[in-house]
This record gives sequence, structure tokens and C-alpha cells, in this order.
Amino acid sequence: MQAATSVRANAFPSLTQALLAVESVLLGGGQRTARRNAWTAVLEDRRRARDRVEAQHVLEAVATRSS
Repeated sequence: MQAATSVRANAFPSLTQALLAVESVLLGGGQRTARRNAWTAVLEDRRRARDRVEAQHVLEAVATRSS
């Protein structure tokens, strides 16, 4: 039964693979690269924003303790 499950799982592409295939058909190489670069920049901006919020909380905690 284990083998049948893995064969079935490999028979169908994942949603990610399917979306990448559609993307490659609809978008040219340059557009695809630009979209991925933009998404990477969005993720990096979100990470930096989380880091800023965390740093602000730490600074506020330190200021509260010392006053």
C-alpha cells in the first residue's frame, strides 16, 4: 500500500509545480524573473519590518526597566 501511495502522489504535480508551469506558458522569461525578484523583495521587506518591530519592543523594554 505504501508504494501505491507514493506512485499516486508522484503522478500528479503539486499545486506549486502546476502554477510554475502555467507561469512559464503565460509569462516570458524576463517577466517571470522580474516577478520573482519583486516577490523576494516583498518577503525581505516583511522580514526587515518584523526585525524593526522586535528591536522597538526590546528598546521599549530596556527603557521601561531603567526608568
